[in-house]
Amino acid sequence: MIIEVLQSNQTFYITSVTILALLVGSFLNVVIYRLPVIFKREWRKDCTNYLEENYNAKIELDTGKEPAEPFNLVKPDSTCPACNHKIRAWENIPVISYIFLKGKCSNCKTPISFRYPFVEILSATLAAVCAWKFGFSLAGFSAIVLSWALLSLALIDYDTQYLPDQITLPFLWLGLLLNLSNTFIDIYSAVIGAVAGYLVLWSVYQLFKLLTKKEGMGFGDFKLLALLGAWMGWQFLPVIIILSSLVGSVIGITLIILKKHQREIPIPFGPYLAIAGWIALLWGKEINHSYLNWIS
Repeated sequence: MIIEVLQSNQTFYITSVTILALLVGSFLNVVIYRLPVIFKREWRKDCTNYLEENYNAKIELDTGKEPAEPFNLVKPDSTCPACNHKIRAWENIPVISYIFLKGKCSNCKTPISFRYPFVEILSATLAAVCAWKFGFSLAGFSAIVLSWALLSLALIDYDTQYLPDQITLPFLWLGLLLNLSNTFIDIYSAVIGAVAGYLVLWSVYQLFKLLTKKEGMGFGDFKLLALLGAWMGWQFLPVIIILSSLVGSVIGITLIILKKHQREIPIPFGPYLAIAGWIALLWGKEINHSYLNWIS
């Protein structure tokens, strides 16, 4: 019954998706913060084990800042970083709790970053647009989930300059699986898109390194473009690359002008690829069609 209502009533469908996406946005805040911490700890542990096993070195890690209890996407419970006040359920309602608490911890009154409700609102907005564009369909559900993945990747890369394989690779394979049934593009174009997406940026990286002796981007960027190619096909790669360059130029120059980013500090390319990929997912066909009409 509910499925029939969702299929027949677009307003109800988009509203339902928006509410769900607000809740998901709250979880994405956890993913964006905790996932880099988790894999950094895993790297440290692997390096320590390697040194101990191969060089008989006894390595003592500084674990003073690491909690003894499990640290993953579920545990420990969210707390205020200033006073360790445990966030109660009513304090964790997306957006509403932030407004009700006036952007401050209920215990110590330390300001809460606006980024938390921003991610929740952005998660809901991206999902609502996808629901409006694709409707109640496999493509719509898939586009919503991809939007959440791209949002997470963009902010993790912005914070840490890492694009974790834990998100990128599963979504690359998911894109190929979806396109076995031509969800977004035929599987032939999807496979070529994944391969070409990786090789394009890999070639740029190698050429830049040859000419400047410096590394211009990370391997995570290659995998992210391969992911987008797997979802949308090789035909969309030029649009994604051009859009990401334009978005990167505008945002990068704006940040420098506003003096919120120093010139010598590298600006991660992942967020711009994610933004361009999301735009291409929704309006790539129209952009390609307009471009072909313009040059013909």
